[in-house]
Amino acid sequence: MSGPLTGLRVVDAATLFAGPIAAMHLGDLGADVVKVEHPRRPDPSRGHGPAKDGHNLWWKTLGRNKRTMTLDLSQERGQDVFRRLARESDVVIENFRPDTLERWNLGYDRLAADNPGLILARVTGFGQVGPYRRRPGFGTLAEAMSGFAAMTGEPDGPPTLPPFGLADGITALATAFAVTSALHARVASGVGQVVDLAIIEPMLSVLGPQITRWDQLGTVQPRTGNRSANNAPRNTYRTADGRWVAVSTSSQSIAERVMRLVGRPDVVDEPWFATGAGRAEHVDELDAAVGAWVAARSRDEVVAAFEKAEAAVAPVYDASDIVADPQLAALGTVLEVEDDDLGPVAMQNVLFRLSETPGAVRWPGRAHGADTELVLAELGYGEAEIAALRSDGVV
Repeated sequence: MSGPLTGLRVVDAATLFAGPIAAMHLGDLGADVVKVEHPRRPDPSRGHGPAKDGHNLWWKTLGRNKRTMTLDLSQERGQDVFRRLARESDVVIENFRPDTLERWNLGYDRLAADNPGLILARVTGFGQVGPYRRRPGFGTLAEAMSGFAAMTGEPDGPPTLPPFGLADGITALATAFAVTSALHARVASGVGQVVDLAIIEPMLSVLGPQITRWDQLGTVQPRTGNRSANNAPRNTYRTADGRWVAVSTSSQSIAERVMRLVGRPDVVDEPWFATGAGRAEHVDELDAAVGAWVAARSRDEVVAAFEKAEAAVAPVYDASDIVADPQLAALGTVLEVEDDDLGPVAMQNVLFRLSETPGAVRWPGRAHGADTELVLAELGYGEAEIAALRSDGVV
């Protein structure tokens, strides 16, 4: 079975990390993704994080389902190759600073003149317009400026950043959504368009009503650690065997079940217990009850008791727990992919399951420039032309 995007070609001309992750998602769903990297300066993600036997492990996931080619876009002949590639493609994803493509004569007007149906996704820190448009932009800056860091961390601690590319990952999903929306619009219109995506904006979209709260009440959400400002009890709790569980009581019925389970049915009849906001005002009392009950039992005992009571709990997992979990195994959340360098490599699977066109991880990230000759040949370049491009450092 093929993926729903089979037949589409996507050019991934982006780096670190939102654009490439978006291209990865599109490739998972069947798109032919061509990763374009500089001949002498590979995508920096190839050097991020741990490696085994000289092979970067992050790249094995980030570069999956992508054919890799090298191309120097600052050279005129490299620009010619890129225009030919864009002419034969449906989507180009890039994250150069605004005006860079235009300086190389690769702006949307020029590309669309050859391919009116092209979708150009431009993923930058601050978008294509405005006073910050040319600032360097990374996910960390979006996590800071979106309000995420200000509301994350302990009440008496500093604003807290995530230890991974949260903003990039969320932006990647938004980019993939935007691209597929533009492709759907093209079905009716026959023409493509530009997607202008600033990394800060998808972060804003998932952080709740902070803007509306400020507009209407003039207040900002405080840092509450693992607690919630909207309901209680909600926290992580340490078990008797030194492990951790997370408890959520977002719904009223679950909150009632949790408190009955931990031996405090009396609080359920309190007037303040009837709303999440009311429970949040009594968080110390509720947390103390849940924490003491959990601390007297092992993690497995806690999970089993919560499951029997139909209350919401989850063990706090690390990667070793994830790969051993039977529910995730049933879903196929983690799979092994055969890699030329490392043999079987485990990684997360496609984001979701489609019954008829599910997509697949066909291969892990490939070596720098592994498919350059093949892609150029598909574009009509002969062996002598390819050799000349390579000898001159264009590819």
